Amino acid sequence: MAVTTIYTAKAPEPIGPYSQAKLVDGTLYISGQIGLDPVTGRLAGDDIKAQTEQVMSNLDAILTAAGKSFDDVVKTTCLLTDMSAFATFNEIYEQYAVSRPVRSTYAVKALPANALVEVELVAD
Repeated sequence: MAVTTIYTAKAPEPIGPYSQAKLVDGTLYISGQIGLDPVTGRLAGDDIKAQTEQVMSNLDAILTAAGKSFDDVVKTTCLLTDMSAFATFNEIYEQYAVSRPVRSTYAVKALPANALVEVELVAD
């Protein structure tokens, strides 16, 4: 089994003991990304729109670093702290999720750094 750790400075540093992503025999597993700006280390904004745009930008940067794109995404897991933000989240998400991956979306009580949204993905 070939395992490669993927890292890019164009996405935020992990805020815990984990990697941005692992490439395992051609399949990419990206850790959950919140809306942290990789330059400032702070949340990109205090609303779902700004944070979702940053989340998707972070995921795009990691996909690119691994030689993949959103076309290769097969599964996403989406976490929202407020399901009333679902429609706004979806408007931004669908601009990136061009491959129409399978998806699970959960409402959670809280996320790291008081983020409003977190998305992890698998790409093949």
